Amino acid sequence: MTNPILSRQDWLAAHAEHLKQEKALTRQRDALAAARRELPWTAVDQAYRFHDAQGPVSLAELFDGRSQLIVKHFMFAPDWDEGCVGCSFEMDHVQGALLHLPHHDVSVVAVSRAPFAKLDAFRRRMGWQFRWVSSAGSHFNRDFHVSFEPQDIVDGKVFYNYAWQPFICEELSGFSVFYRDPDGRIFHTFSAYGRGAEELLGSYVLLDMTPHGRNETGPRHNLTDWVRHHDRYGHNDRVDGTGRAWPAEPGEPAGCCH
Repeated sequence: MTNPILSRQDWLAAHAEHLKQEKALTRQRDALAAARRELPWTAVDQAYRFHDAQGPVSLAELFDGRSQLIVKHFMFAPDWDEGCVGCSFEMDHVQGALLHLPHHDVSVVAVSRAPFAKLDAFRRRMGWQFRWVSSAGSHFNRDFHVSFEPQDIVDGKVFYNYAWQPFICEELSGFSVFYRDPDGRIFHTFSAYGRGAEELLGSYVLLDMTPHGRNETGPRHNLTDWVRHHDRYGHNDRVDGTGRAWPAEPGEPAGCCH
């Protein structure tokens, strides 16, 4: 510990000064959110079809009678048997919000390319209650730049997070937001990728309050150093470059899924 140890009076003065910075950040965050709500929209003209336990379902039906829809682009490729560790970490946090968002005109759905049976089995294993549909056979994931075919790779890069980025793997994460107007027209209003949705992670908010902070001191210095599927803590797993968990080999470093 190298932090100064002060009297209670001096401690209060130092924390009051720090609060000014926190308040400034809060105001900046509010302004950023307001600017986000003023961003232009684009119409969704594709008739995307998804699949759940009842069969085919349209994008409009995912709104479940509400005007706003948040889609979690969950990394789960067709040949995977379980979802990305980082995406799972995110949805552990979203799970609690499901008690409230549907009562405020917002539906939440996860979308992945894996067959519905795999998605549903993993959802049940993790104890999640959110709706999860398969986009198998649809261009939805490619159109929203979270799944990539060989033809999407140009000079070793793919278009992700509003820019050309080095290709890491065929699946990447994100959130997209849609609005459905009274006439049934659907608009894409916003998307966030990578760390763009990090404010969802309440665990990080709590860790940032602690003396050690996030304490991600492993080989990758991110959540793959320590986060695992919530039913796999205590197991000797690693996370590879696709976001999947595997039994670790001796001396093998973790990978990075975000």
